[in-house]
Amino acid sequence: MVTATRSKLSLEHVLADVTVLTRADIERQGFGNLADLMSRQSCIEIVRNGNPGASTSLFMRGANTQHTLLLVDGVRMDTQSGSGGAAWEAIPLALIDRIEIVRGPASSVYGSDAVAGVVQVFTRKGNGQPSFDFGAGIGSLGTVKGDLSATGRQGDFDYALSMAAEFSEGFNTRKVLNDPSYQADQDGWRNYSGSARLGYQLNTAHRLELLSTAASTDAQYDASAKPKPGVDDHNLHATRASRALWSANWTPALNTELSAGESTERYETQSNRRPTYVTETQVRQYALNAGLKLGTGQQVNFLLERREDELINSGLRADTGGQAKRSQNAIGAGYLLSLGAFDAQLHARQDQDSDFGNSNNGSLAVGWRFASAWRAWASAGTAFRAPTLYQTFSQYGPKPGAKPLDPERGRNTELGLRYEGADTELGLSVYNNKIQDLITWDSIFLGSCPPSADPQPWDGCYGNLAEVRLRGISLQGETRLAGLRLQGSVDWQDPRDTKTDKILGRRAKVHGSLRVEKALAQWTAGAQVQAFGDRFDDHANTRPLGGYALLNLDIGYRVNPQLRLQLNLDNALDKDYETAKGYAQAPRTVFLSLRYSPKL
Repeated sequence: MVTATRSKLSLEHVLADVTVLTRADIERQGFGNLADLMSRQSCIEIVRNGNPGASTSLFMRGANTQHTLLLVDGVRMDTQSGSGGAAWEAIPLALIDRIEIVRGPASSVYGSDAVAGVVQVFTRKGNGQPSFDFGAGIGSLGTVKGDLSATGRQGDFDYALSMAAEFSEGFNTRKVLNDPSYQADQDGWRNYSGSARLGYQLNTAHRLELLSTAASTDAQYDASAKPKPGVDDHNLHATRASRALWSANWTPALNTELSAGESTERYETQSNRRPTYVTETQVRQYALNAGLKLGTGQQVNFLLERREDELINSGLRADTGGQAKRSQNAIGAGYLLSLGAFDAQLHARQDQDSDFGNSNNGSLAVGWRFASAWRAWASAGTAFRAPTLYQTFSQYGPKPGAKPLDPERGRNTELGLRYEGADTELGLSVYNNKIQDLITWDSIFLGSCPPSADPQPWDGCYGNLAEVRLRGISLQGETRLAGLRLQGSVDWQDPRDTKTDKILGRRAKVHGSLRVEKALAQWTAGAQVQAFGDRFDDHANTRPLGGYALLNLDIGYRVNPQLRLQLNLDNALDKDYETAKGYAQAPRTVFLSLRYSPKL
């Protein structure tokens, strides 16, 4: 695990609620993309406006989607349009080798955005003998997938090259009832992606690395609740992440990492192939990390970092010329202690933003292994999220000369208990996260933003108004019973607006999953149930959304050491459900895939 502390740390010493997903976990996923895989993990819900290529939000521990930081190989993925947040729908699974999930605030390590947690995606890396991997599949909804990768090492040079494509005719995402004139249409999607990682070991102490990942999605959607015949709406999403890295081990006690990275996110909507909206975000990062071992079980980490954001959007104020920029400079330090049965971790960081000034954040966590298989831990930390460039510089943000928006600020306390036996693991987390100064849209802020040339009754502006309290209990575990492997989780949460005392929209108070798996000779069979309780579609709690449960089945057969077949039946009971009011989710899908990894 490297995500929790930004340095290598054994899982047994991580003082947070974490999950690591391997390539085997990823390949078991049949329908969908990264968001679908994440929805099967504890503390996570997703909301999607239609098919897998449509706008997708991820709620970790009941927080907003922009409160979870997404990293791809250490590169920050974000959009500065609207309320911000990562484009979860734009990340395909085919290129991913490993995923690390850290629940809880991490701004003392990563700065802005990590209010609810961090998800880091790692693409494939060359290691050992040259290898070749090919995957292909076909299924219902006219879905076809294919991916290809080549990895290996030649002397001091290592490489990993991957590419993937997915096509689907889709399904009707907006159902209109009781209207004989309505003509249903199929909303399909297609995705192309690729990645490259090149590394060179200069000597035993120094390594250079270049990596780049890109993905492009074209998804059909319905721009209105009652689509008109002949109207074909598309959203086009393109993301890219690249990074250059120099890692050095100067002495057995001192190591450094110098990196420069960049991510871009471009989103466009079209109607009958004519552009209707375009926005583009560019995020640059420069970082110097250093780790110094002070002795047995002690390490100090230091960080210098700079972040530069740029937004191109026609909705920005006229005086910006349709372009806005911002920068943040940060300095941070961490102290890690492992002394017998005790662990302690202390982090502190200061971010200086070019718009609103300084944000100071810190965290403290302590752990105690009070028995051979038991460990308890406690933590407290603060976090923040900077307002997006759109919230700051659009016609709905503060007018020139007015008080700028304050960053959103979080304060979290947490208790954890974990048991790790020979065949059983069990984890329990109790958390309380209060987020203040949430940026919301409200008419009371009209006096602070530029006057509208054409005022409308619904007009409003962005301002710091809302406060939420996210409280919950998360229980997750795994065991082996009668030859079966059982994995499950259940989350009780109370994500609440403290000013209105209402439950935050589209979040269930109870949700959970249970997976049962059996391996027999060359066969592996699994069944998973996902269940989500009743929710409301809005923060005012006036539009209810019913709870739902999904049954997903999979069976795999290892033909030989190089070839594996898999059959997935997702939403096996063909449940008709919604995560956002008026948007249908995928019906029952069948998908047959193969994975071929020949020996070279």
